[in-house]
Amino acid sequence: MGYRLSLLEKSPVDGQEGAAAALQRTLALAQSAERWGFHRFWLSEHHNNPQLAISSPEITIAWILAQTRRIRVGSGGVMLQHYSPFKVAENFNQLASLAPGRVDLGVGKAPGGLPLSTRELQQGIPGADFPARLQQLTNWLLSPAAANEPDSPIVTPVPPEPAERFLLGASVATARLAAESGWQFVFAAQLNGSEEEISSAIGTYHRLSHGRKALLAVPVVVADSKEQAEDLLGPRQQFRLTDAEGHHVSVGSLEQAEAWIRQSGGGPHDIEERPSLVLTGTTAQVHRQLATLQARYGIDEFVIDTPISNATARLASLTALASGYDVLSGATL
Repeated sequence: MGYRLSLLEKSPVDGQEGAAAALQRTLALAQSAERWGFHRFWLSEHHNNPQLAISSPEITIAWILAQTRRIRVGSGGVMLQHYSPFKVAENFNQLASLAPGRVDLGVGKAPGGLPLSTRELQQGIPGADFPARLQQLTNWLLSPAAANEPDSPIVTPVPPEPAERFLLGASVATARLAAESGWQFVFAAQLNGSEEEISSAIGTYHRLSHGRKALLAVPVVVADSKEQAEDLLGPRQQFRLTDAEGHHVSVGSLEQAEAWIRQSGGGPHDIEERPSLVLTGTTAQVHRQLATLQARYGIDEFVIDTPISNATARLASLTALASGYDVLSGATL
C-alpha cells in the first residue's frame, strides 16, 4: 500500500555561507520536491538561531508559493504561544487567498527558541494557555466575523478555500487536543521517538477524530549503505526539560538544556533523555522502514525531516529517498 511523502525544511546554514544562500537552497528543494511528487513542503520556525534561516515561515511560504505550481506549502509550524490568534488567522487567510488549495497551517506548542528570544517575542502579548489560543484561532478561521455583534472585527480576506489545519506535537495530550479541536494531528517523532508514546498518541487521535488519520514526522538519512547513513547522522540526542510547575520543553543537546535553565532564571528542572527515532539506510531499506511504520501505526503520510547540516549530503539523501518513490501514485517502487 502506498504512502504520501512530505518534507519539513529548517533551512540550515552550511558553514559560513549566510542565510540568503540557505534560503535559495530551500527554494530549490521545494521545486525539486514538487518534481518528485511530494505532497507538502513545510517550513519550521526557529528564533535566535544563526544555524537556521527561517524565523518567519509565513513570509517564506509566500515566496515559495510564488515559485512553485502544485505542491502544498505550509508551516511546520507557527509557534502560537507568541502571537495573536487573530493575526495568525489573517496571515493564513491571506496566503490561502493568494494560492487557493495549496496552503497548510501547522501550529506547534513549542517556543521555537530559548527563553530570552521567547521573552522578546511575547512583549505586549496577553497571557493565555495554549488550548485557549488554539480555540481562538479555530474560531477565527471557521467564523471570520465575531458573533453578530455590532462593530465586531472580521478576519479578512476570506479565501475561496481555507488553509488545511494541523497541530504538531509529541504527546497523547496534544493528540487529544487536536481531535477535540477538529485539527489534523502530526506526531513529531524527531522530538520523541518512543514507540509506546507514538502508538498511544496516534491511537488516541484515531479513536477520537472520527476517521481522520494522523501524520508522522520522522527524521530520515539515506546513503549508499546503512553505515554511511549513520556516519552522516552522527551522534543524536533528545532531552525533555520539566520545571517545578510541570511545564515541558524538548531540546537537542545538554548544552541547549543548560542554556534553557540559565535563561529561564534557574530553579529546579528535571532533564530526561528521550529516545530518538531516525530512519537510516539505503533507499530500499528506508522505504521498508517507512512501510513498517505505516502498517504499525495505520498512517498514510510521512513528513520527512533530514537531520544533516551539510548541504550536499542533505540533497543527496533526499534525492535518494525520492528515487524509491512513485511520483504518480504516492507508492514505493
